[in-house]
Amino acid sequence: MRESEPIGQMFIRLISNLCFSVFVFSVLIFTVIAITYQPPDPWLESTSALTKFFSKTENPTLEDGNSILKSGEVFRSVPSGSSITEQMIDKAEKKLKNLAVMDDSDCDELRVVNCSDPRVLLAVERFNLKQFKSVLFLEYLTPVNGSKANECDVAWRFRSKRDKSWRKYKDFRRFRFEYGEDCFYRVEHASGWHSGINAKRLFRRRVNGTRSAGNTIVSKAILDDEINDTILSTGSEADFKEGKYLYYKRGGDYCKGMNHFAWSFLCGLGEAMYLKRTFVMDLSMCLSAKYNPSNQDVDGKDFRYYFDFEHLKDVASVVEEGEFLREWKKWDQKHEKKVSVKKVVSYKVKPKNLKKDNSTIIWRQFDAPSPGNFWFMVCDGEAAKYIERPWHALLKSKILLNIVAEIGGRMDYEYDAIHVVRGERVKNKKLWPNLDSDTSPGALLQKLEEVVHPWTNLYIATNEPSYNYFDTLRSEYKVHLLDDYRDLWNSTSEWYHWMTRLTRGRPVEFDGYMRAIVDTEVFYRGKIRLETFNNLTKDCKDGVGYC
Repeated sequence: MRESEPIGQMFIRLISNLCFSVFVFSVLIFTVIAITYQPPDPWLESTSALTKFFSKTENPTLEDGNSILKSGEVFRSVPSGSSITEQMIDKAEKKLKNLAVMDDSDCDELRVVNCSDPRVLLAVERFNLKQFKSVLFLEYLTPVNGSKANECDVAWRFRSKRDKSWRKYKDFRRFRFEYGEDCFYRVEHASGWHSGINAKRLFRRRVNGTRSAGNTIVSKAILDDEINDTILSTGSEADFKEGKYLYYKRGGDYCKGMNHFAWSFLCGLGEAMYLKRTFVMDLSMCLSAKYNPSNQDVDGKDFRYYFDFEHLKDVASVVEEGEFLREWKKWDQKHEKKVSVKKVVSYKVKPKNLKKDNSTIIWRQFDAPSPGNFWFMVCDGEAAKYIERPWHALLKSKILLNIVAEIGGRMDYEYDAIHVVRGERVKNKKLWPNLDSDTSPGALLQKLEEVVHPWTNLYIATNEPSYNYFDTLRSEYKVHLLDDYRDLWNSTSEWYHWMTRLTRGRPVEFDGYMRAIVDTEVFYRGKIRLETFNNLTKDCKDGVGYC
């Protein structure tokens, strides 16, 4: 018995030491994960259904394979609004025919085209429906005279059938007419995108100055009347004092990737909605090095460069940080009783614990070491059960999507598209052994011949740095690359006008993330779409063994 006691004690001690070692190792693993943690793609995490939907990352452009942020448009079903249909045109024509019985002599009046004649517009509507089958025509403006007696310029608003947003885009073209035996006009010839310059003036609008823009900059560009990037005022001093605000101090999220930005920003906005408070919003942004050829973070960007601020103002209560701080300072200087402020120093203070707080301002601090200085930590854990990130609030910039629409319009809305991911990946033969050869011009041509008709408009979204790399494909297709449309962001463009209004005239670079958004969105609108890792190569998107 005496000999068995030390053995038993040793055994117990051994078990205790083993359990303690497992505990220490678990703590160590958790600590490492916490330090190195990066938020996942926000669109993969909200619900199980969204996880499944967004698990396929479609990326035509970024060199390191980071996905372009899928914004709120993907949550919308195809909008049901009224668009011009064949039945509507037939009904209008029948109504015109019933107004008067026309004999052959009546057709003589059509020899000189009267652009205000409703039959002119009906002819254009019918022609467009047959010619541009991938487009919804939403609204036509009254035709005006062209440059010749038998020509009219016609303007309209449209949307791609593959566009899930409610947004409208503009086109105006010149048409030449003839007439048939039924005394109705026929379109004999239609010119290309934005050729109807006399109808262009119908879209002119007054330029609205913004507090952030300073002096208005005169431009010849026709501005989009659906864009309003103005900064809202907080109202009177009394309005400011009566308001309730949620203010997030800048944290470790600054200069992170766009997916990280969205995951954190929408956490803050979601908490503000839960607390029924106005979210104080810093419009300044830092573009992560991963989107810049210099591989350096670039400060001094603006939220409105990339996202639709007008839509955000419509669906959420937000106030710009500079405006908010001015009003706060003004109140405290004029009044003995200062604005009530509750400072929250840790993300561990969950939103439900602030629900009944009556302070004018709840000011969250993010001064802790990473990851405690990330905004999204507020919405982790238990808070994820009741804080809903308002994905619908974050839409891509209408200014950038106007470029997308114009590129599609210059291809007459009819094109097929492929994305070709090359960049740094083709150099890593260990992870992507076949990518270089599978995306060679010869291999691409062979693949395209199986699915794309010859001499089709072919848009190539790519991160291949050499413009001439795809020249072999030009023998079979009308090849289009993003750099073919550089005039859409030069110093005379609508895009440049809007950007310089935001920066008080300072030039703005059409940066890597803007290029990626436009390239990707043009690709999405193609009739036939071929993706690199689904259609063009045997390699896995994330490398060997990660399919």
